[in-house]
This record gives sequence, structure tokens and C-alpha cells, in this order.
Amino acid sequence: MIRVADIAYVRFRAPDLDQMETFLGEFGMVCAGRNEQMLHMRGSDTRPFVHVTVKGEAGFDGLAFQAESLDDLQRLADAEGVAVEDHEAPGAGKIVRLRDPDGFLVEVVAGENRAAQLPVLRHPVLNEGEARRRMGEPLRISGGPSQVKRLGHCVINVTDFRKSEDWYKSRFGLVTSDEIELAPDMALGAFLRCDRGKMHVDHHTLFLVGTGQPGFNHAAFEVANFDDLMAGHDHLAKAGRRHEWGVGRHLLGSQIFDYWRDPWGHTVEHWTDGDLFNNETPPNKARLAELMAAQWGPDAPPTMGS
Repeated sequence: MIRVADIAYVRFRAPDLDQMETFLGEFGMVCAGRNEQMLHMRGSDTRPFVHVTVKGEAGFDGLAFQAESLDDLQRLADAEGVAVEDHEAPGAGKIVRLRDPDGFLVEVVAGENRAAQLPVLRHPVLNEGEARRRMGEPLRISGGPSQVKRLGHCVINVTDFRKSEDWYKSRFGLVTSDEIELAPDMALGAFLRCDRGKMHVDHHTLFLVGTGQPGFNHAAFEVANFDDLMAGHDHLAKAGRRHEWGVGRHLLGSQIFDYWRDPWGHTVEHWTDGDLFNNETPPNKARLAELMAAQWGPDAPPTMGS
């Protein structure tokens, strides 16, 4: 077992790379590299890319994790009986390719060259009821897309939750934040996070949902802040993009969320202000109602997750 450091990127197929690049630009990403068959998009953080589209029939291709080191990548490859290969993508580095129990492609990367950090375009100074920090200056939020910072998590529907849970935990060192129960001792799925010891990490990096039918659920991208999320919401709405759910604040994970659909129906989320846990945070069990609950905001539509 290795302990992955984070999620790295998600992979999709689409018949029209121009359409995908236009949508992802409106969503808040920047092109990191493109050819006739493949599109790589990045965020403002130093990861070389966070979203990959391969030209083809529309669908979800898989996800990738970031290994802590090249040594860990080699350990994983040796344990799985696969090769460590050169990664022919922005940032280069090395890659190992696996298939999970449902056949999803799971890539693990290490040794990449980091990209230059992009400046945060919206960084408002806020006056709150108990803390007034902006004096003598008006606040003006510019229009335009949100600024995607990084990929935060991916949610996939799986055939057998316990089988998939064991596969991901035993290879990548993921641990449970919240397990979702349909009834006592009847688990539907779980929010899993990276184990970085005392370092605080996102409440979840991967969420496995045991629907009995494998498929893509959604991918979630962190944005700069709440004003950035709301500016992006307006921008996508004015562009005529399909809105799915939000704006609201989740109960489990606590993040402010806003869900949209790409041109082929894949759900992608903007989020900000999520929970951070470390190895001092014990696993929790939660009910299905808590999974879909919002602390504020609209109820989830029946199409969410499909």
C-alpha cells in the first residue's frame, strides 16, 4: 500500500474538443496543451493539468491520483505487476495505469514538472458583522468565469461498494470520513480522503456510491472564494449552460456548491470553503438524508448523480 497525496485529474471523451475547451473556459479552466486528439486543461494551482479530454464517443474515462514520490510509484507498479511509464502529457513525469473492479481507468502519477502559479483574480476583502477589514474602498467584483484552483474530488457509482472500497483503500491508503448508511450496518457508500497523517486534507477526495450500476457521478473543482463562485454562476447562466444544483452549502463536507453539466451531460461542480480533516478525525456514519442535505440552498433535483 502507498498513501497518495491527492487526486490529480479526471479524464473524459468527447466528439468535439472545441466545444469542450469553450465550456471549460467558461467554467474557469485554462488550456495547458492540445493536439488533434487530446485536450488538457489546468487551474490556477501548480498542477500541470486537472482535466483531460480525449476525442471520441462522449463518456467518462477515469481518474488519477498523485503519488508522494517516484519510489512509491515504483512500489505500486511492482505490487500490481505493471510498468512505470513515461507520462506524455503537460508536466511529463511518470505514470502507472490500473483498472478498478468496475473497469474504471485509475492512473497514478509522480515526478511531474509543476506549472507556474496563476494569479488569483478575485480576492475580495470582506466586511463582516464582527470583523471590518475594508476601509475607505468600495468592493467591485469583476464579471467573467470563476477561477478554478484545482480538482478537489471525484464521485463514481460502483457495482459493489465494499469491493471497490477495499480496492481503493488497499492500494492508495484512503481513509473514511463519512460512511453513508441506508439502514444500520447497510452501507451505500463512503466519502474517502487521503491519509497525510497530521496534515489536514479535504474531507473527501473520492466518494464511492454503491448503486449496483457503475458510472460517473460528478467531479468537483475548487474555486478561489465565494464571490468567485457566484461570479462564475452568473457567467455560466448568461452563456446558456445547463445548471444542475445550487448554490447551497452541503452538510457532509460543509462546502458551498454549485453544479453544472458539460455539453455531453457530465456533472461538474464548483465548490469553496470545505472541511479539512487529519488523522485525529475519526470516521463517522451518516444517513442518506444527510448525504443529500443542504445547510442552506435548494433541494437536490432528481437528476443529481445520474
